[in-house]
Parts: sequence; structure tokens; C-alpha cells
Amino acid sequence: MNVQFLGGAGEVGRSAILIDESLLLDFGTKTGDPPQYPVGDVSPEAVVVSHGHLDHVGAIPTLLSGDDRPAVHWTPPTYELAMTLARDTLKLRGGTPLCPFTREERSRVTEVSRTHGYREPFEAAGHRVEFFNAGHIPGSAHVLVSDGETRLLYTGDFHTDDQRLVSATTDRPDADIVICESTYADVEHEPRERVETRFVESVRTTLWEGGTVVVPAFAIGRTQELMLLCAAHDIDCYVDGMGVGVTELVRRYPEFLRDADAMARAKSNARIVTGRDGQRKRIASEPTVIITTAGMLSGGPAMTYIPEIHANPMNKICFSGYQVEATPGRQLIETGSAEIGRRHLRVSAQVEQYDFSAHADRNGLRSFLDSYADAPILLNHGDSCGWFAEELRAAGFEATAPEIGGEIDVP
Repeated sequence: MNVQFLGGAGEVGRSAILIDESLLLDFGTKTGDPPQYPVGDVSPEAVVVSHGHLDHVGAIPTLLSGDDRPAVHWTPPTYELAMTLARDTLKLRGGTPLCPFTREERSRVTEVSRTHGYREPFEAAGHRVEFFNAGHIPGSAHVLVSDGETRLLYTGDFHTDDQRLVSATTDRPDADIVICESTYADVEHEPRERVETRFVESVRTTLWEGGTVVVPAFAIGRTQELMLLCAAHDIDCYVDGMGVGVTELVRRYPEFLRDADAMARAKSNARIVTGRDGQRKRIASEPTVIITTAGMLSGGPAMTYIPEIHANPMNKICFSGYQVEATPGRQLIETGSAEIGRRHLRVSAQVEQYDFSAHADRNGLRSFLDSYADAPILLNHGDSCGWFAEELRAAGFEATAPEIGGEIDVP
């Protein structure tokens, strides 16, 4: 089996792995100005997608230009999330160099889409493929690929602890080689229960004092996790941005949720923002919680809320996840100011950060890989792949960290 790393090696973003020059695993983008895409000129026979985040699906429509029509295999939620993200990309950047595909190419994705549930084997480009729950977001999957002699497990992004939205991964299919994500290989997450307690106590204090809490959140996964948390603690909230549509989307697939009834209650607990008639500015003056895109303050309704609440020290901005370097969110955390909507804001509101990550941390990665102590481990999707490979080798694993464009032949 031949494995080529076209993206995602030693970095977070543009995940893309080519198997035997015919089967492509993921085809994502890397956020930046300009965005980055997988390397090489690839024309796969089929594509298998692990989950619906931009860094794994953002460039899928580009594979359908010209006469190429590879089948694209994914779970039902991943298909819908990918189409939602592609539509959003076209809306924001269509017709510019920042959007690598056209509306026609996006439409072609529907024609070649093939959906599968967990543990439902299928054939793709001459390989046997099977999905297993990865515990990351609804529909996320570990991908097991077999050519009849070698079984390769591509973990995709995964979590070994339960979240409110999805259950942790518990599947450990037999594999001869493992390609493992390593996003948080150098981090130990604070226990989720403790993170939730700190968040709830902080929010309640601010609301009691009459302040407004803005929670920048990723539309896929994080928004719904925070909605569930607010509902569980009887905290009223508004939800704004792309996360509104994503919430409706994931509710159509209750079998991919940890507790569909809880998600229904969370939807009922939340008030949906339409943005009409100055609604956002009115909401920003209320003692309430506003869960809104974008998670790193790089766009979306947050561009309205932050300028409205930034000058009042009773208000709070509660980041719900990691902030990439050079994003407005990262600037705000590090300096207390940021470029928001073409304005430089010195923020007097309190700024807090909470780790609601949907990725396994160092301990979770190690516990997962313990099931594959005798298999070669190839590390990707992380800034510390090389360091983590060294740690694993010291512990007795056969671990390597391939580079972009790297190629490995597996016996």
C-alpha cells in the first residue's frame, strides 16, 4: 500500500492523504490569507471523507472540475455539513481567488455523493472501507481502508471523552498501520466537568451584575455543545450565525447524537437571532448570553456584537476554543485589543478562554494508540508531530512524522 501526504502533515489544515494513487482521504483547506490547499495534481478514482470541518472538506468541490467525477463517500451528516460550508464559502468569497471552486462544481458534489453509516462496509477505488464513530462532531469517522493485504486506519479527528453533543470514540478496529491526528499532543485538557463549572459560574455572575456575555463559537459542534450546556443549567441564550442552520441540520440525524432529546430541549431553550431591524444591537444591551460565529472573531455576527459590548467592563467575551495565531481572537487574548470589522478596538470588557476542545489530548491520544502498540504509527494534523513521534518512539512505538509531499510504502 502506497501512502502520500498531500496536506495536513506537520500542520493543522488542508488534510489530504492519497492511497495507492487512487483513493483520496479528505481534501481540505488551510485558513489563511490566501488560503492554502493540498499539494500536487490529483485525480482520484474515489474520495472518502472523515468529517465535515473545512480543514477536511473545504476543497472537495475542486475535485469535480473538468471531466473528473470521483465518487465521494461520507456519513450523511458529513455530506450535509460539507455542502453547507461550500455554500458559505461561495457566499463570502465566490468569484474571487479566495474561493477555489464554482457553484457548478459544488452542485456536482450532490451527483457523486455516496453516504454510509458506521460499521457499513463499502467499496471505493478497489478498496474495502468502513466508518467507525470518532467522537469529534456528528458524523465524524475513523476510516478503515483495506486493499486485501494491508489494513490502514485513518483516525481523522477524534475525542476519547464524552461531550454533550456526541459520545466518545470506543471503536478500535484491527489495523496494520495507523495515521493518527496529533492536534493536542502536547496538551492535557482540563476535565470537561471543571471547564463547564467555571463557565457556568462566570456567566451567571455576569448576568447577575447586569452584563452581556458574548461567546464566539465555531458553527459546527461548538455552538451546539454550548447550547446544550446552557439548557442543562437553565441559562437563557441567543444563537446567531451559521450555527443556527447547523443545529437544524444535526437534529435531522438523531442517531449521530449522544442525546437527541437533550438537543431538542437546547433548541427550545435558545432564542434564534434573525438580525433584522437592529435586533443585534438591542440584544447586545441585554443581560444575556449570545452564542455567535465566528469562533475566532474573523467574521460573522460577532463583528456587530463585539463593538457594541467592548467598552463596558461588566460585559464578557468568553472564547470557547483555541485561537489560531494572527486571528483577531488571538490578538484580543494576548493584547486586550484587536482589529474587529476594520476598527481597532481596545476592549474593556472581560476576556476569558475556555477549553471545550473536541479533540483528544495527549493522554487521550496515548490511550487510543495503546491499542496499536505493534503497528507503525504515522502522525499528522498537528504542529507537534515530530516531537510527539519522538515521545512515542521513546515509549517503544514505531512512530514517524511524515512531511508534506512525503510518500511511504507500507508492506
